[in-house]
Amino acid sequence: MAKQQSIDTADEFAPRKLFSYPKYWAECFGTAPYLPMSRAEMDALGWDSCDIIIVTADAYVDHPSFGMAIVGRLLEAQGFRVGIIAQPEWDSAEPFKQLGKPNLFFGVTGGNMDSLINRYTADLRVRNDDAYTPNAEAGKRPDRSVIVYSQRCREAYYDTPIVIGGIEASLRRIAQYDYWSDAVRRSVLIDSNADILLYGNAERALVEVAHGIASGKTIEELWQTRGTAVVLKDLPAGWTEIDSTRIDWPSNIDTLPNPYDFHDRNSGMSTPQQDSETQPIKIIPMPLQRKEKFDERRSYIRLPSHSKVVNDPALYAHASRVLHQEANPYNAKCLVQRHDTLEVWVNPPPIPLETDEMDWVFDLAYQRRPHPSYGDSRIPAYDMIKTSVNIMRGCFGGCTFCSITEHEGRIIQSRSEESILGEIEKIRDLVPGFTGTISDLGGPTANMYKLNCKSPAVQRRCKRLSCVYPSICTHLQTDHGPTTQLYRKARAIPGVKRIAIASGLRYDLALKDPEYIEELVSHHVGGYLKIAPEHSEDKTLSKMMKPSISAYDDFKKLFDKFSKKAGKEQYLIPYFIAAHPGSDDEDMLNLSLWLKERKFKPDQVQTFYPSPMSLATAMYYSERNPLEKVRYKSDKLTVSKNIDQRRLQKAFLRYHDEKNWPLLRTALTKLGRNDLIGNEEKHLIPHESTGGRGGTNMHKGKPGGKRARKRR
Repeated sequence: MAKQQSIDTADEFAPRKLFSYPKYWAECFGTAPYLPMSRAEMDALGWDSCDIIIVTADAYVDHPSFGMAIVGRLLEAQGFRVGIIAQPEWDSAEPFKQLGKPNLFFGVTGGNMDSLINRYTADLRVRNDDAYTPNAEAGKRPDRSVIVYSQRCREAYYDTPIVIGGIEASLRRIAQYDYWSDAVRRSVLIDSNADILLYGNAERALVEVAHGIASGKTIEELWQTRGTAVVLKDLPAGWTEIDSTRIDWPSNIDTLPNPYDFHDRNSGMSTPQQDSETQPIKIIPMPLQRKEKFDERRSYIRLPSHSKVVNDPALYAHASRVLHQEANPYNAKCLVQRHDTLEVWVNPPPIPLETDEMDWVFDLAYQRRPHPSYGDSRIPAYDMIKTSVNIMRGCFGGCTFCSITEHEGRIIQSRSEESILGEIEKIRDLVPGFTGTISDLGGPTANMYKLNCKSPAVQRRCKRLSCVYPSICTHLQTDHGPTTQLYRKARAIPGVKRIAIASGLRYDLALKDPEYIEELVSHHVGGYLKIAPEHSEDKTLSKMMKPSISAYDDFKKLFDKFSKKAGKEQYLIPYFIAAHPGSDDEDMLNLSLWLKERKFKPDQVQTFYPSPMSLATAMYYSERNPLEKVRYKSDKLTVSKNIDQRRLQKAFLRYHDEKNWPLLRTALTKLGRNDLIGNEEKHLIPHESTGGRGGTNMHKGKPGGKRARKRR
């Protein structure tokens, strides 16, 4: 057998620049005005075939805020001919043949948004619109789009490699709890029958895989590519397995005998190349990994198998904990999870893009408009972002209910100031009907631009799940000066009248730089600023990894101070989550009292939505806290799962809505808080005899969330 590729840490942490690869021969065809969606467009470009075809569940918008556009233009810049099949009918394989057979591979994505979250509300009601479809038409994508599209691609051209990616695939790379079927599903790699999965913002992996296949390599030969997951029939010889399949180990553990002296598994998929002298796999129980000597670069962690996590919620919580601890690209190990007779192998995350690479990606030949085939149809998601600018990627907040960190990582990747200002000028010059307002300068958050660890050495060792919880790390840069300077320069661009900030603000971080808050409040808030304290009670906030509500109070003081100084009447719009794991009825009651005391009356509120792979979803399913070491004897969390429980928690947030009063009266009685029922200002809700509002003025006041946008 061929000698297994060695791992060079220097090369691993200093990867090849995206723009340094020799271009594929098809670069001679030049840059397409739009990536073709039909044979006629291919003919006009002089193409006889596509090298790569992207299948996406979103309408094709040639804009760097849309995944298919970034992926398509990135591959085009490498010299490949790229076609797009957007929102195909999926009842047969014929629509997947419309551009012919791709020379290299199909790239399949569910789009910018998970197909199930796109279609269903947190209460599992079907949405009546789809923002990523022309005229917001619903029903243009299948549930579990990645699986359905991949199967149709396989049916269309059986021997063509299939590469899956995007957020829908990324968050399903291992066994994951599926809220919509209330079951733990297998890795999407298994169900889709795809050849390789790229997770996160996958530019590095995509370019490496594309050039690898173009040079004649098989997927089997690319099995160690960072930021990918593959299915193996046999594990690589000569590696060390760290066994993390149990949560209760005996207090004294002897080194276990090696059960792989005879190593033969007859099943399945691809096999990594082995050493000529096959060496057995060394197995170390998880509690001994710090005591044993082994090659860290040739080791992997074995997670509990799919069949185990299906039947044991505590093991599911443990697997989630391990997955999130192995998220730092500079120290993460490979993960392995058995699915029946097959092994899902997850490589460490990709090394983040450098600023010059980010600039290069965002400066590709985007038309910044929907494909002309859509005519005058309105695509709401495009309307929302057409005058916004993405300045960075990633989030080190680590909120347990959010999937941004799992997908984009904790290390902030920022564009240069010149690149961002240049894009603003492009918007001014190219976007039809531009009125002078940039609708957002942001990304996953508004205020993490260029904020990274002060020490590369510390960053490479760090295993923290958040840089700002339970407190802001002393190694984190907190100077918002680059962001403040960016805002000021953006405002000064001729033709730009206003720069709005619409991305969510990490207000506890902003407190470290009052000058930034003053800049934001004085020039970039249009009367209302949305922020997300999410809850008032520390018991629940600790399960969210969110700061104490006192940080909100501190921020509000500065917000009001600087608004007054600027001569503006402005308001904070706080968002809250109902039914988050760990939140009981007493916590929700205290939150409603907090809201009433401040005269907030949220108009639209969010109920916790268990998205795949998040830590909060692990809490929801397992009723255990993976932020702590999981034990079978661990105290179980309060989790609102049935519809009545979830409706009650939501009712506490909308205490002012008379439709919720009967439900709240019953709940308050059970909690022994009848003292909160009455017709005076001190009461939360009126007596039943009031008969509706009954003329009481107890709920008059500021309409706290009247203009808040609905959160999904």
